[in-house]
Amino acid sequence: DAGSMKTPGIEKYFRTIRDFSEAEIIFQKALQAEKLGFQLIIEGGQIFGAALCFGEEDCYAIGAEGFLTGEYLTGRMEQLVKEANCKTTLDLKAQLPYLKLKDDSGVLDVGVAGYLLNPLKDTYHYDDLARDYLGLTVPSEEDLLGKKAMLGKMFLDREEKASACICYMGYIAWKSAEILTEKLKELEMWQLFVEVEMPLIYSLYRMEQAGIRVEKERLKEYGDKLKIQIEALEKDIHELAGEAFNINSPKQLGEILFEKIKLPHGKKTKTGYSTAADVLEKLAPDYPMVRKILNYRQLTKLNSTYAEGLYHFIQEDGRIHGTFNQTITATGRISSTEPNLQNIPVRMELGRQIRKVFVPEDGYTFVDADYSQIELRVLAHMSGDERLIEAYKQAQDIHAITASQVFHIPLEEVTALQRRNAKAVNFGIVYGISAFGLSEDLSISREEAVEYIEKYFETYPRVKTFLEKLVEDGKANGYVTSMFKRRRPIPELKSGNFNKKSFGERVAMNSPIQGTAADIMKIAMIEVDRELQRKNLKSRIVLQVHDELLVETWKEETEEVIKILEEKMKGAATLKVSLEVE
Repeated sequence: DAGSMKTPGIEKYFRTIRDFSEAEIIFQKALQAEKLGFQLIIEGGQIFGAALCFGEEDCYAIGAEGFLTGEYLTGRMEQLVKEANCKTTLDLKAQLPYLKLKDDSGVLDVGVAGYLLNPLKDTYHYDDLARDYLGLTVPSEEDLLGKKAMLGKMFLDREEKASACICYMGYIAWKSAEILTEKLKELEMWQLFVEVEMPLIYSLYRMEQAGIRVEKERLKEYGDKLKIQIEALEKDIHELAGEAFNINSPKQLGEILFEKIKLPHGKKTKTGYSTAADVLEKLAPDYPMVRKILNYRQLTKLNSTYAEGLYHFIQEDGRIHGTFNQTITATGRISSTEPNLQNIPVRMELGRQIRKVFVPEDGYTFVDADYSQIELRVLAHMSGDERLIEAYKQAQDIHAITASQVFHIPLEEVTALQRRNAKAVNFGIVYGISAFGLSEDLSISREEAVEYIEKYFETYPRVKTFLEKLVEDGKANGYVTSMFKRRRPIPELKSGNFNKKSFGERVAMNSPIQGTAADIMKIAMIEVDRELQRKNLKSRIVLQVHDELLVETWKEETEEVIKILEEKMKGAATLKVSLEVE
């Protein structure tokens, strides 16, 4: 209950300003301040006001009304940001469409700082930061306004709690700056924060603004084709079942498969039979109906997620402007939402067809640059294994070389199957794969999988030592770090539960590698974006997907863009093996 929460007693200094001349006095006073916490209150593309704090007794919620227009507020904020030594805010990216700030504005986003210090949390709102770093319990936005409340509108309606909420935003941004800075420096993440995470905000903002063009008609055609296939499958499944039923209902489907048709491996749960993918995949080779059900599921997912799902996100300019998040993943990777543009399927033909609806503007072409095996290269560098480093220096095909060394056969005699198996081991090692996991992946016995992994570690002994040390360090410190000092806490390592602990061990092995790869990608993205800006090119980054960057390239700039991508991506970090870009 918000009423009974311990609050810092600063509310008595909170003030709401709705008068132009009063606001002017406040802004003049703020110009003298060393340290500034600010926040624009934006809803549905409209500015409703601003939070401003520059001292314990100077916290203001300023309304955008009358002469205090949104334009006036942003102009004043820009001026203050230029003058103040230390300026902090929450969710800077959301404010960039309204504030004309340069990449080197020096504004610090306290939410991103909170994320770096603990990447396992779900949210980094002002009340989270107050509790975690200031030892203050303050009411959250939800406590004050209720669920799904519109802060801007409530503030406009002169709701007192909305004013308090806005003041808290400014106050916590102002108050937490010093302690967050100290903590980041103490944990050696200050450089990562100011040189990677802060500049990244501007690059992600430009990428979101650019958006990616989608051919609406083509997407509709794709959806129509899917629907025809879905209907045909539905008809076939009903015929094979001997009756019509709801294929999307696990309860009805379970009854048909395991009671009526009496298929084997029926696992009864509290709610009926399990029809999870792993259950059906075991039956699929022997039963055409099950194959059709799996196919039906795949097509309905493609339809709802992509054909229909993407359609809703196409804006008036014919482009999708997704959201790219930097405070979601525990490893430091950028994630994509509304919609998720990072998991457009590529493995199956129908999935690949979705990619064809993403097209460049007229006069432009897509240039896609992808890091080649970045995580394995990072592993070679971080483990310092001479044989693995040498393998990368010698040849292009690391999987064939691994197969040759692990199976003790000449390189030219490596078969396609041996190469595929070596590839699974190579990537599996990076993710801390178990013999069980490898045996499932390659459809081989547990004994063979154990032998593969043992042979791999005999071939690359320092990889084994390195991974074991990561787990040891994780247990001793409670966290592991990337090459750039990004931390990943692993509380699971202290668990008494075997499965949780095993998960923690896999995380300890993988996070430093994946985190380093994510850091390298971020550095590359910032550098490519800066170079496109510096040279005043028309080309722009429109998508970042894990290890690749997609640039919508003005055709006359193609050669130059390819050169920029190669140079900046290869030069993003200095490793014992070269970074290669395709």
